Amino acid sequence: MEESTATRLDAKGRVVIPENIRSRLGLRIGTQLIVAVGEGDEVILRAISPASMKYFDNLIRQCRRVARKGGLRASDIKDAIHKARGRE
Repeated sequence: MEESTATRLDAKGRVVIPENIRSRLGLRIGTQLIVAVGEGDEVILRAISPASMKYFDNLIRQCRRVARKGGLRASDIKDAIHKARGRE
């Protein structure tokens, strides 16, 4: 770890992330964090970044490619949605 600062856990289980670390990592009010247990007594905090539209565009492209290769048509998907919703 390059940088560390002491902080405390309050009675409600909250921890203040020091300002210099928040600034360095670009953490702002409302940033969502994942809290995980590391090895031994480690607690790991990781910021959740929303996926970019480019990521979703690539994912959709891959899905369409696999669907075409498997012979799936748009009408098959519509039929499956209607069936799942009970509107056969």
